[in-house]
Amino acid sequence: MNSLQILVVSRDPERRDDLAGLLHRGPHRSIAVTEPAAALERIDQGIDAILLDLALPELDMSALRRALSSSEMSEPDSLEAAERRHLSLVLRHTSGNKRKAAHILGISRSTLLNKVRKYGLEAR
Repeated sequence: MNSLQILVVSRDPERRDDLAGLLHRGPHRSIAVTEPAAALERIDQGIDAILLDLALPELDMSALRRALSSSEMSEPDSLEAAERRHLSLVLRHTSGNKRKAAHILGISRSTLLNKVRKYGLEAR
């Protein structure tokens, strides 16, 4: 059996480490990451397979599909998708502190709250 380069994407460190450990016992090599953005960067580096936690809140399935597609020219993200992803990133960076996130984004807290509701980021 040929050795595969497998990307393991999960925010749960125990699950991620368990899966990576299982892969290392066999002939395969694994790269473990916690964020979908990091996974998208790694895909271009010769990944053969992906073990992906589909429950990641900021997982952008359209970006993942484009990264996995074989076509060279892919359609860029919509402004809405880019905004949702960036809001999620800033909220994660501030550990959910909306006042601080609004300050970083340069918008009012009420504008941020409206966008959080619009994109369904409230429970994340």
